[in-house]
Amino acid sequence: MRKNYLLTPGPTPLPPKVSEAMSRPIIHHRTPQFQEILKEATNGLKYIYQTQNDVFILASSGTGAMEAAVINLLSAGDTALVVHGGKFGERWTEICKAYGINAEIINVEWGKAVDPSEIQKRLKANPNIKAVFTTLCETSTAVTNDLEAIGKVVKDTPAVLVVDAISGLGAIDLKTDVWGCDVVVSGSQKGLMLPPGLGFISVSPKAWKLCEASKSPRYYFDLRKAKKAIEKTDTPFTPAVTLVIALIEALAMMKEDGLEKVFTRHKKMADATRAAVKALGLELFAPSAASDAVTAAKLPAGIDGEKLVKTMRDTYGITIAGGQDVLKGKVIRIAHMGFIEEFDIIAGISCLEKVLQQMGHKFSLGSGVKAAEEVFLK
Repeated sequence: MRKNYLLTPGPTPLPPKVSEAMSRPIIHHRTPQFQEILKEATNGLKYIYQTQNDVFILASSGTGAMEAAVINLLSAGDTALVVHGGKFGERWTEICKAYGINAEIINVEWGKAVDPSEIQKRLKANPNIKAVFTTLCETSTAVTNDLEAIGKVVKDTPAVLVVDAISGLGAIDLKTDVWGCDVVVSGSQKGLMLPPGLGFISVSPKAWKLCEASKSPRYYFDLRKAKKAIEKTDTPFTPAVTLVIALIEALAMMKEDGLEKVFTRHKKMADATRAAVKALGLELFAPSAASDAVTAAKLPAGIDGEKLVKTMRDTYGITIAGGQDVLKGKVIRIAHMGFIEEFDIIAGISCLEKVLQQMGHKFSLGSGVKAAEEVFLK
């Protein structure tokens, strides 16, 4: 028998309360009972989003919410500005191209955050840009973008700011309304401590004007239908009932702690993880814009990242993530979001030390665990 630890940037571990909620008998979704659950879930999401805007729950992954954002805001032939700094920034462009939308790209070196002044420059140069697509946490590189600064740039232009917060929401502070984030999409299996299967999307009044004008084909992801339904505390199509019931338990846990405490905890987990990997002689992939949701570390020459991840998972039961695309085999990514506590991090670092030692990397055994514990003891 072996205990398994999940330290991946989605899915993340489930709290017992969430698992218990999903074991309850199913109820029908067109009932007053589910209406109360839906209302509680929607209000809880507004708390986490820090918004008074409409927030909708979709039976999809976070990518479904991304597609919903694109097709409800824009039409074929429209122009969008897209920040490319990793795999998930690139996904915005892939969705835009699928619907005939022109994507003007800002290429950012992987491991760095976008410069808000570059967004400002592009918006001034092309007043026809209708939307700016970016990420809160670029999961593939473990970078956090400065949405507060980006929001200030976009706010006074005709364009709307659209944010992929799939792996950031609930782990990193995101003041949706204050920062002028017009559309924010997220998913259930990251900081919100649920299994995959729910997508979330908030829409500002500014963004609704684009939704009403969009001529993109849409049916299941038509947010006009979702808005009409939610006014009656309903959904346009069958919701993922069990996941929504579990969602209110996860949101209640976060509300009980309070957002400030939630974000402080995530920062401490991140600080400890970063201190640990540096103590092992590994270099942070994103030292200047490191995320509090996930840490990426470069591996020394001669260390096979894919083999390292496989050994940790299959031999010792601790699952972290490897690199994607050009980073495959070159970096590891350790998540510290959602229902992850300090001893989960300690166990993960201890296993990382063991496997690195077995693979020939030279360092003082125990130095990573010591560095992490020193952070936790502060």
